[in-house]
Amino acid sequence: MANVDPLEEKMLRRIPPEILAAGAVLGLAVWPFFGPVSALFVLAGGAVAALGFLWMKSSLTRLLDRGRGKALRSGILVYLARLVLILAVFCLIILFFPRKIFAFAAGFSALLPVFLIEGVAALVRMRTWKN
Repeated sequence: MANVDPLEEKMLRRIPPEILAAGAVLGLAVWPFFGPVSALFVLAGGAVAALGFLWMKSSLTRLLDRGRGKALRSGILVYLARLVLILAVFCLIILFFPRKIFAFAAGFSALLPVFLIEGVAALVRMRTWKN
């Protein structure tokens, strides 16, 4: 991974705090309508999404440093483990706080508008559409 674009690296470092900030903003917006517990679950969803992104970024970096065959096998195992852990978090929330699952899912989904905004910003910064 010697040819890493500094602009891309900067953007990838910026995404997790932006996800957390989006979760916090959503939590503050939810607070007056649904109460502090729901706001906390929205914030927790954003935090889990930010941590998941950090984990994905670090594991992807490690996987790409390996050979193709090993990277493919390890990548499948890592992403299956990630999926199982995300499902486990959702199942635990459904089990213990069934009425708050939508709040957590809203916070967890905060990464979608962050990705959209970062993608649009990257497109605007591009000088040409083709290399």
